[in-house]
Amino acid sequence: MDAAPAPGTDAATRPTVRRRPWITVVKTAGDADGHHPTDPAVRRFWTAVVGPGAVADLLRLVAAASSGRPLRRPLHLDTLIAEGLVTAAAGVVAAPTTIPLLDAGQRRRLHPALRAEYCALLAATGTVG
Repeated sequence: MDAAPAPGTDAATRPTVRRRPWITVVKTAGDADGHHPTDPAVRRFWTAVVGPGAVADLLRLVAAASSGRPLRRPLHLDTLIAEGLVTAAAGVVAAPTTIPLLDAGQRRRLHPALRAEYCALLAATGTVG
């Protein structure tokens, strides 16, 4: 059995590894009816739609936008863009201050029990979605 290469040596890095570029994250105004990023509904329902990694990346983007610090390009950025959660152009990503409500198509992708829970949450908060 061979020992692992010493950190910092060329042998320690696979040839397929690419460094993710740094991006700038800016704040954009979110929907007034959206969820606050720390709202448990974001993790509960958006995770069911885009997955836990994408939700974690979204929350990191929101935090970076609030603090004004750069961030390595998230692995799930393309998923977040496709779902309309963030926008990106020329190395700048715009992250919302509030996470949008699930649209009708996204709600249809939820398990029926989770969909009913989400609809009950919207009804309880008086939000039209």
